[in-house]
Amino acid sequence: MGKLQEFELTLNNNKTVYNPGESISGTLKISLAQSILCKAIKVNCQGFCGVTSKAQDTDWMEEEQYFSSSISIADKGTLKEGEHSFPFKFLLPATAPTSFEGPYGQIKYRVRAFIDTPRFAKDYKVEKPFSISNSINLNEVPHIHEPSSSSVTKNFSYMLVKNGTVVLKAKSDLRGYVAGQIIKVSAEIENKSEKSTGHVVASLMQKVTYNTKKPTLDVRAVAEVEGPGVKGGHKGEWKEQIIVPSLPLSSITGGNLIEMSYYIQVYLKYPEVSLTLPIYIGNIAVDPTLARPSRSVPPKPVPRSNNAPAPSPTPTPVTTDSAAPSLPPRTNPKPKPRPRSSYVPPTAPPAELYPQLPGAADYNLEIPRTPQPQSGQTAVSPNAFSYAPGLSFGQSQNASNASVAPQNRERSQTLSASSTLIQPPDYRSSPYPQEPPPAYEESFNT
Repeated sequence: MGKLQEFELTLNNNKTVYNPGESISGTLKISLAQSILCKAIKVNCQGFCGVTSKAQDTDWMEEEQYFSSSISIADKGTLKEGEHSFPFKFLLPATAPTSFEGPYGQIKYRVRAFIDTPRFAKDYKVEKPFSISNSINLNEVPHIHEPSSSSVTKNFSYMLVKNGTVVLKAKSDLRGYVAGQIIKVSAEIENKSEKSTGHVVASLMQKVTYNTKKPTLDVRAVAEVEGPGVKGGHKGEWKEQIIVPSLPLSSITGGNLIEMSYYIQVYLKYPEVSLTLPIYIGNIAVDPTLARPSRSVPPKPVPRSNNAPAPSPTPTPVTTDSAAPSLPPRTNPKPKPRPRSSYVPPTAPPAELYPQLPGAADYNLEIPRTPQPQSGQTAVSPNAFSYAPGLSFGQSQNASNASVAPQNRERSQTLSASSTLIQPPDYRSSPYPQEPPPAYEESFNT
């Protein structure tokens, strides 16, 4: 090797897998046969992602750098012959994604060391790769405890004439799994045709998206199970289990150049009908005790009877910190309506409904006295009729004709001819009335 006999990076405890936010430390060992001139000796820790559209190509079309940290462990001078050891230490960012390597891209982490020499001299460099394994807690994924389900209906034709229909329904017990866990898949097939279906297949699929100007998709099956078909006109149920192998974790957040997703594909070989059940792969398993916390349902209020008396309000003690909120006053229940009688006595309409007749102030509204009616005659009280402004009744036929206006003379004569007036008692001669005046209903009945 000439002057440089050993140039090596070693990590403490030979650790190669780290978690985000963890520190990485090691030692750079240099062994020289002769002294060399150097401008600086540096150690760099870097993480980046590169993608391309051609398989196994390292000429990246898109590249993204997550972090890059460098330290200088020796200044400009002469590095003497012999063995030298330089320790180093870096802090990994907490947002670093999980390491990955695929045919169209990779997420890579490495530690590199450089010996910068003067011009026209040979530079030396070495690197040490390591991996970062991120942590995904499946209990933080929404609806992770619920089953992933889907259904599809397929119409197809066979024998160039007949038509058939197949209904395929499938579901998984959960939506998130870890490596080594069992996925329970169940399918229901309803064959409404006369021809038998092909075998039913359930596959655990991995989908990797390489985000370039034109995204590249890499989809492959990592596990697969198969079951029998269903005869024509029959309905069948199929249940199977899939063991999750060791896989890269799902990408929970988007926006990276490489995104990872998983799903279960259930399909029939004939007719060609399939459906997908999205799932997540993490490293912290789903805790069944956290599924759907029980909710206490408050008891329904009992309706209060109208006959029951309302409870008397009790005084609420008021503290110095805050006063209890006061409830709105309770309204008394409305009384029940009284039963209506079959007989309704007639009532006179209010005088406000009638317009004031012109010249009504000129009429004398006082009822004049008349002599007592002779025997054999029946008198009717004026109170037996409704009062109208401008109309007055006389005590005799002659007085009525004389006091009533000409336009009401004909009406007064008609009333006198049909009935004889009843003279009311004379209350002027006594300080107190002998009997109360008749009511409107009594006069009407009379």
